[in-house]
Amino acid sequence: MLFQQLANTLQAEVLQQGASNDITTLAFDTRKMNEGSGAVFFCIKGKTQNGHKFIGEAYKKGVRNFVVCEPVEIQKLPNANIAKVSDTLGGLQRLAKHHRDKFDIPVFGITGSNGKTMVKEWLAELLSEKHHVVKSPKSYNSQLGVPLSVWELSKKHEVAVFEAGISEKGEMAKLQQIIRPGIGLFTNIGSAHAEGFESQLQKLEEKANFFEGVSAIICCRDQTESYRYLNERFPGKVLSWSTTDTNADFKFEQSETSLSCIHQGVAFDLKAKPLYGYYKENLLHVISAAIFQGLTADQINKGLERIRSVPMRLELKRGLNGCHILDDTYNNDLAGLSIALDYMKQQPNKRQTTVILSDIYQSGVDASVLYRQVNDLLERNGISRFIGVGEEISSHGHLFSMQSEFFPNTQQLIRSTPQFEGEMILVKGARNFALEKVVSLLEEKNHGTVLEVNFESLTHNLNTYRSKLQPQTKMMVMVKAFAYGGGLSEIGHLLQYQKVDYLGVAYLDEAVILRQKGVTLPIMVMNTNWDHFSLTETFGLEPEIYSIPMIKKLIEVSERPQPIHLKIETGMNRLGFVEEDIAELIQILKSNPQIHVAGIFTHFSSSEEASNDEFTQEQAEKFNIAYDKLVEALGYSPIKHALNSSGIVRWSQYHFDMVRLGIGLYGYDSSATISNLRAISSLKSRVSQIRKVKSGESIGYSRMGTATKDGKIAVVPIGYADGYFRKFGRGSAYMTINGQQARTIGNVCMDMTMLDVTGLDVKEGDEVIIFGKDPNIEKLAGWGETIPYEILTNVSQRVKRVFVSE
Repeated sequence: MLFQQLANTLQAEVLQQGASNDITTLAFDTRKMNEGSGAVFFCIKGKTQNGHKFIGEAYKKGVRNFVVCEPVEIQKLPNANIAKVSDTLGGLQRLAKHHRDKFDIPVFGITGSNGKTMVKEWLAELLSEKHHVVKSPKSYNSQLGVPLSVWELSKKHEVAVFEAGISEKGEMAKLQQIIRPGIGLFTNIGSAHAEGFESQLQKLEEKANFFEGVSAIICCRDQTESYRYLNERFPGKVLSWSTTDTNADFKFEQSETSLSCIHQGVAFDLKAKPLYGYYKENLLHVISAAIFQGLTADQINKGLERIRSVPMRLELKRGLNGCHILDDTYNNDLAGLSIALDYMKQQPNKRQTTVILSDIYQSGVDASVLYRQVNDLLERNGISRFIGVGEEISSHGHLFSMQSEFFPNTQQLIRSTPQFEGEMILVKGARNFALEKVVSLLEEKNHGTVLEVNFESLTHNLNTYRSKLQPQTKMMVMVKAFAYGGGLSEIGHLLQYQKVDYLGVAYLDEAVILRQKGVTLPIMVMNTNWDHFSLTETFGLEPEIYSIPMIKKLIEVSERPQPIHLKIETGMNRLGFVEEDIAELIQILKSNPQIHVAGIFTHFSSSEEASNDEFTQEQAEKFNIAYDKLVEALGYSPIKHALNSSGIVRWSQYHFDMVRLGIGLYGYDSSATISNLRAISSLKSRVSQIRKVKSGESIGYSRMGTATKDGKIAVVPIGYADGYFRKFGRGSAYMTINGQQARTIGNVCMDMTMLDVTGLDVKEGDEVIIFGKDPNIEKLAGWGETIPYEILTNVSQRVKRVFVSE
């Protein structure tokens, strides 16, 4: 598509006509771009970012096609094509709708409260036994994600599978017009994203708007509320499945070893292990849709062999020899590879980036064209080393321009054991290659217990607080205590990728680690050792200065000017210059103009507590007085900042030039004002052993646990050395196994904890939730008579961290 055709499609005003080139790529985020040839940059205005701010950056990367909705400085964009619309996101959606209208193929549209992405992935996998399938990448189901998904449609595709998600009323009609599904799948109705709706019925009505114009809707008959509503609204179009209701269109029967389905009198004998819960529900949606599309039992069974209950997410894991492993082994296609390569950019900097990739199946294009496209994608993303696994990719090894190795299968790769050191390694492949074995070989193996940190939840919480700020207000994010126990360098890089303005740490060693890992953001160090001011200069850090002796020491040892932040004591009574210090401080600053004051700040002790609001206002008044005196003496205005997470929410009048986001980023609002924050981490382990115990037998150190009847206990490899308090022992806390609450029994040991699992369905190797959804951190804090901060920061560094992205 040429730019003039694009402008006509968007009904846009052309502000400038530049060079004519073919548009092949849609772009909206400069962080995900390497070079902009063939791209059109949509300057989308969101709640927390405005794409118009990044036009210059996009232009430097080679973009020459722009769609805007605000005035732009055209003279700074010579030879660029610029079109103006009233709403850039709406323009992107209009373009995607125009693109969709070119294709007359079966389009499956999936919506519901839970399971959309898993159903989409599995259905695409089954349908690929018969068709060339295009699908939404990852969970691209939003107002922005849907048009990007639909843009992937091309002439080679025979079937499309797209998902649609909404968070408030009025959104679904837009997605319906873009996807225009012919066959609908409704997964379920639940509490997810409920905050945007007045009731469950309103949410159901809104989601059902997706099915206007479809020929069939597949749903579960046993979900009576949604089934009844859909049947009444779309009479004659609903095809239901059930394991209990013989009136269903797809009647499933399950035993311990088999699964069968009868549809329109035809029996399908299927290969599936025993199914439970959402896994069962998702799979039966998929099988029903595959039968509807005309797949045979053999084709479905072949597809079932390839799908399994794996996380629909990227996982970043710390590897051996200073490496990081980006585990994306559940899925393999060109669009998914592009997304994973984008994701690598926000991870800790490494000297070398490596991709391990298997054969790509069902691409719909000639292999020589496909692997040339793969090479081009790797080149554009600066990949320095490539390892191909599979006979097809190996036979096209000559197409790869970077350092490359090829192996016919995963076993040969593992036997050869290539050496990796200090690398970011993406592992991505089709399921039958079992590349998870490669991940297991390369990852750090220091503990069976894992802290999972969810990057999407972190980003959601960051944007929740950003949405409460004016565009000009800066944000410092606190990553002290190794990012509240989450992972310093990984979270630091995520925040840099998300373009926060500052990072804050407690001690110098944390800041040095961030610099050594490639974080370039300004960093304020709250408690610098006076003997190490030279290191703050070396690493470009900004120390907090809080006393007259401290600033004199800084002046004495500093070899060159360095930015500092002055801490003003206003009532916290911890660190800071008191009112009586200000006159002397001013004299010191006037006598040493080489000192650059980057910021002046204070800390409100009780910003979350309404009962202390008068005290907070007194603190603000004291701070304003001291700040004004210092500004008058300096002749310039340093960054003024005072508020922590709860203060951001409750004291908008004191946002000043910058705010400091701390615990709120990690999912906890001590002011109890924000309802939509997400917990960012889950602590998980596995059952090491199950032991039978007889009534009266003692359990653990000091015989503090006693079996009250014949039963069994599970041993879990986590103890007080990992941050699981001794106070949690003797039945005062529980962990969750297979959705069942198992209380502690006996004392918590240094490295292990025993659980009473009498009467529960538990076996060795089962996953154990120590904290997450249930129990959550607030419960652990209550059991431990402490606060969520302490629970988070006490997770030992020996516990393995895994960083997930849905």
